[in-house]
Amino acid sequence: MVLRIFGLSIAISILAMIVAFIYGGPEALFLVIILSILEISLSFDNAVINATVLQRMSEFWQKIFLTIGVIIAVFGMRLVFPLVIVWAASGLGPVAALDLALNPPADDAAYFTNGEPSYETILTDAHPQIAAFGGMFLLMLFLGFIFEEREITWLSWLEKPLARIGKLDQLSVVVAGIVLVLSGSFLAADDKVSTVMISGVLGMITYIAVNGLGELFNLPEEGEEEKTTKSGGPTEFAKATGKAGFFLFLYLEVLDASFSFDGVIGAFAITADPIIIALGLGFVGAMFVRSITVFLVRKGTLSDYVYLEHGAHWAIGALAVILMVSIGVHINEIITGLVGVFLIGAAFISSLIRNKRIANADPKLDENTPATV
Repeated sequence: MVLRIFGLSIAISILAMIVAFIYGGPEALFLVIILSILEISLSFDNAVINATVLQRMSEFWQKIFLTIGVIIAVFGMRLVFPLVIVWAASGLGPVAALDLALNPPADDAAYFTNGEPSYETILTDAHPQIAAFGGMFLLMLFLGFIFEEREITWLSWLEKPLARIGKLDQLSVVVAGIVLVLSGSFLAADDKVSTVMISGVLGMITYIAVNGLGELFNLPEEGEEEKTTKSGGPTEFAKATGKAGFFLFLYLEVLDASFSFDGVIGAFAITADPIIIALGLGFVGAMFVRSITVFLVRKGTLSDYVYLEHGAHWAIGALAVILMVSIGVHINEIITGLVGVFLIGAAFISSLIRNKRIANADPKLDENTPATV
């Protein structure tokens, strides 16, 4: 099963590294390896969240996500997205933007001889509005999770009180709005305040619209109750099809885009070459993230290790805060990746402890009893 799930990713990764070596020699190969490690470490929480949504989708929509979704993730977000930003920010045409990316000046990595900013500079300057959009989208996702009452909690001392106050109507929007106002007022540069505010509001609107449409079309038909498996996951009968599957697919793509913002921007601290970035982040990193997602779904890992979803959402909350803070303060990408890995690792260890207690028939905890940490 492992070979079947990861086989394609391994094959594409080897091919991408060969292309990188032909394209730029050992240095390009080394950069691709570094970028792929960066992408996988930054996006492991993305894989866990993707799996929680993907397991609600029918087999057809799962295949769509793992085919068309991969194309969007690899080419759209890791190659075309940076070019579009440069195109929009500089006023250059798409061909000129690509030429700008592929032909930086030999004597000055920051500016051309005519004084026009380089590809890397333009993209870096656009970071505040990109971070505001992605940060607010992810923050809304995190708040929606922690403000909802759940039978099983991980950090119970914190999650239970938050769930109680989450009964206040539209509290997620209020909290996110306050965070956006504070970030725009105290972190954004004076000439970036309006764009940061607009981008943040668009991130909130995108989450509310896509998530709302997904929930609307995912309602069970009249007289039919959602069935669950013994492990708590949805059965094939209950999985989303048709419009519900489409909106879940759309939700996943926006979610993936929000997760990839920090990786794409962070990649420019390593190289400004869009080909190397696409090979490292897309053909290696994004492919492995997809394979990890499939592995989690096929193995039922989220049902076996019930705190993984909690850890991933807390990692999302941390990433959202990091993105908002990065509007005015640079934060090393290594810190971003380690925070997510630490939270998911802690959740995994907590799940192992819980499973061991259940296996030992601890009367204080069984499968139907909420666990506390």
